[in-house]
Amino acid sequence: MNLVIVESPAKAKTIEKFLGKDYSVMSSFGHIRDLPKKNLGIDKDNNFEPSYEISQDKKKIVSDLKKVAKTADAVWLASDEDREGEAIAWHLCHALDLDPKTTKRIVFHEITKSAIDKAVANPRNVDVDLVNAQQARRVLDRLVGYELSPVLWRKVSGGLSAGRVQSVAVRLIVDKENEIKKHVSTKSFKVTGKLSKDSVDFDVKLDSDLPDEKTTRGFFENIKSSTLTVSKVEKKEGKRTPSAPFITSTLQQEAGNRLGYSLKQTMGLAQRLYESGHITYMRTDSTNLSGEAIAKITNYVQQQYGDKYIKVRQFKTKNQNAQEAHEAIRPTNITNLSPTSDQAQNKLYSLIWQRAVASQMSEAIVDKTKVTITPSGAEHSFIAEEEILKFDGFLVISGGPKNDATLPNLKEGDSPSLIIAEARESYTKSPARYTEPSLVKKLEELGIGRPSTYAPTISTVQTRGYVEKGNVEGESKQTLVITLNSAGKITDTTEESLLGQEKNKLLPTHLATMVNDFLEKYFEMIVDYNFTAKSEEQLDLVAEGKEKWQTMIDDFYKKFHPLIVASDVASRQETSQAKLIGLDPKNKKPIYARFGRFGPMIQRGETEDKSTKPDFAPLPSGKTIDNVTLEDALVMFQLPRLLGKTNDGEEIKANLGRFGPYVQVGKKFVSIKPLDPFTITLEEALAIIEEKSKESAKKVIQEFPKGLSILNGPYGPYVTDGKKNAPIAKSTDPKNLSLTEAKEILDTYKPKPRRKSFKK
Repeated sequence: MNLVIVESPAKAKTIEKFLGKDYSVMSSFGHIRDLPKKNLGIDKDNNFEPSYEISQDKKKIVSDLKKVAKTADAVWLASDEDREGEAIAWHLCHALDLDPKTTKRIVFHEITKSAIDKAVANPRNVDVDLVNAQQARRVLDRLVGYELSPVLWRKVSGGLSAGRVQSVAVRLIVDKENEIKKHVSTKSFKVTGKLSKDSVDFDVKLDSDLPDEKTTRGFFENIKSSTLTVSKVEKKEGKRTPSAPFITSTLQQEAGNRLGYSLKQTMGLAQRLYESGHITYMRTDSTNLSGEAIAKITNYVQQQYGDKYIKVRQFKTKNQNAQEAHEAIRPTNITNLSPTSDQAQNKLYSLIWQRAVASQMSEAIVDKTKVTITPSGAEHSFIAEEEILKFDGFLVISGGPKNDATLPNLKEGDSPSLIIAEARESYTKSPARYTEPSLVKKLEELGIGRPSTYAPTISTVQTRGYVEKGNVEGESKQTLVITLNSAGKITDTTEESLLGQEKNKLLPTHLATMVNDFLEKYFEMIVDYNFTAKSEEQLDLVAEGKEKWQTMIDDFYKKFHPLIVASDVASRQETSQAKLIGLDPKNKKPIYARFGRFGPMIQRGETEDKSTKPDFAPLPSGKTIDNVTLEDALVMFQLPRLLGKTNDGEEIKANLGRFGPYVQVGKKFVSIKPLDPFTITLEEALAIIEEKSKESAKKVIQEFPKGLSILNGPYGPYVTDGKKNAPIAKSTDPKNLSLTEAKEILDTYKPKPRRKSFKK
């Protein structure tokens, strides 16, 4: 019996269909070994030797694999063909007591019978150079995270993290925001119009914007009595060429722009398509297509559309060190147009299918016409343009535009008449903020990260609170519109325009700005674009066996570690960008507006003062660190506000917390939204507390000793001990359950394990 080990159960199921009864396919469920969670796990004094351990949740998996491997005639390691996959194969060798030099390693770019058969017929050994490149990345990232993150905890706030690629991504977003803040918008007038010739109306635009209102009015006054003359007619043939087949980054960009998918969603859908055998491997930076794939595509195009639609191409891969795989992302079966019942997967598959097929098709041919129409005595001319699709070529598969003629037959010397001209006041736009797809494009342009790193990096900066995905509302402005009609009358109107509105943008939080400023000052090399890109180039050299990974790490660490030591001089006040807004008139303590663990806040007293701890209060609603005043801050230190007592003599206090205003009675906290903690009365607070008590009482069905209760929940009644919840069957009356029966339900209930996503 042969044991084949793959990374995911879905992949295992697909491969099992192609291998015979002599093969058993099992999954490692991704990585099985990693650096320890509780300590660095790298011996810095012994050539940066990593210390790996089997992950706690993988011990049973490894045990099961080991048992089968011992009795197998041969073990085949079939993890993915990138560096991560190679490392998984290497770790499996060590965990299962297999010799990496003799254990059979097979790789395939697609999960099809022919690809699997070919891989089995041509096994190789584990590529140690690829393994070393992955080890180098892991060690490099661990050193940065393990040494730099605690600096952020001490100097900024607990729970923060920094990373080699992550911190550069944050810097890009912060830099873009700073660029937008510095942008000074200037006004101009865009002139468009409608002309007519031989009873055919056509649209024109002025060859350049006019700088101001005075120039615009002068231009309109001039053309009122001008003769419009066609001064130039240019006709030429143009081509539209299909794009290269998808690599990981371009798929992420197109899926985001066309389908609105997040990077994480795109990669999850692509992974399922790959594991089901519908597309080739989805982590690649190669635009190559195999000769076999090109032959199948051209055959399909020939049968569907004819020979004139075929043009064989091999696109040159931009990244000279493309190492993640050997082929672009493409369908495994070109004739399969809708492979699954999942609509989201099919939409992504359709993008992949169209891009791959179009890459081997003829260019689209268009006839372009550009007509210049000059008013007599004017410095500017009107331009009319038209494109007519002459041959659709590759556009036939995506329903390309069938442009109809919109221009009359114009020739030099013709004099069209003016129907209307309109000058609309406009403002120069600030640079656009990044979306997930445009950030991927920028990272790729800078050579930072690799296909497999983009999605997790951009996800991490959001979950860590550095970046939020959101909309920018924009600013409403009154814009002037000047109109000239065919009778020569000039009229003015104003319209309300929304400027700067953006959707689904990556917006830096104040935390991102604060951490980025700190890193730029004390750890410039970590957020330096060129340094990070050079690290990727060095990793490529390691993967090619041209550089030892320990040498690369040593060179880095000699520069990096001294920065950790030097950063100790930074004060928490400096890094939290604390702004002194004044002194408390009563005790003369300094009051700062600063950023804390849960966001902007006010601090009274010094953090470094060991004799008395500082007081903290939330920032007033509608205020920022930049505009909060001493008067605003002093009001906030009036909280918590004592309202009075309950009938039982417990104090009732009103306060403001992370989640809004509330009242506190003993250990009970009750939200008072939308009331104000500064103005709420004792009577209002008592009414809210009573209402909350009634709601809580309705929730309780039975209460037993030792904290056991039967409660009403959103999904029905359940038993709880405060830590574990167990649902009660619909056929059982919860009111009649005894303590023994309730305890038995709780003890015997086994929660369903959370579904895990298997990442490569």
